[in-house]
Amino acid sequence: MRAMRDHTDTTDTTVPFMKMHGLGNDFVVVDARVRAISITPALARAIGDRHRGVGFDQLAVITPGTGDAHLTFYNADGSTAGACGNASRCIARYLMDETGRDSLVLTTERGELAARDAGDGLTSVNMGAPQLRWDEVPLASEVDTLELPIEGAPTATGMGNPHCTFFVDDAEAVVLDQFGARYEHHPLYPQRTNVQVAQVIGPNHIRMRVWERGVGVTLASGSSSCATAVAAARRGLTGRKVQIDLDGGTLWIDWRDDGVWMTGPTAHVFNGMFNPAFLNDIG
Repeated sequence: MRAMRDHTDTTDTTVPFMKMHGLGNDFVVVDARVRAISITPALARAIGDRHRGVGFDQLAVITPGTGDAHLTFYNADGSTAGACGNASRCIARYLMDETGRDSLVLTTERGELAARDAGDGLTSVNMGAPQLRWDEVPLASEVDTLELPIEGAPTATGMGNPHCTFFVDDAEAVVLDQFGARYEHHPLYPQRTNVQVAQVIGPNHIRMRVWERGVGVTLASGSSSCATAVAAARRGLTGRKVQIDLDGGTLWIDWRDDGVWMTGPTAHVFNGMFNPAFLNDIG
């Protein structure tokens, strides 16, 4: 893995990348701390193409920052994402393995995110305080974020990106590719929204499925899990510490005074190189 950082020959036009995932929520990660790479929306879309590129739910670029590293995220449609919890956990694990440390600080568009080794192969990231006011989410007009004036009375939450959480009797019964597409572009959300369908299945235990803005149905989403946990606690459906079962596996969310902590497994699947011809064709 260290070869990613040791690649400093500027005469070589290949660009290394890593493929990672958290519960099947998958990422292409470019470590640009030593050698910069310019990501355009067109390039992000090309890399995200699962047939002609590499494929990802999000693309993450690591650059130097005021903390241990700065992260910038892109969706598969080329748009930027202000937060990506599972990618943050994957990269935190990569950097902790690289340095031998058990804690560090990442910076994102949200600000500083503390990360730590949680033991048993798990990694925790503090995703920061939830944004609960309508203008923080953000929404297009001043409404009660606990129960939006939308059919189903979903809850709005900001986690550095906007979320719309519907509490349902049966999460499996929702045709998510239609449901998510319908609400991602709701006029109440000027920046579009991530959409979750959540079913409380026991004390502090939620089954959740997710549609990510700019991506579609994904196996998991860290920021969506945080938003759903916050929404459930605000509505009195659970406490502030919950287990969330997603299509790809389980995350543990703990809404504390210092922020929303998310804990779960990560996977570094493989390293690769972008062919210069591929990059030039997009250029």
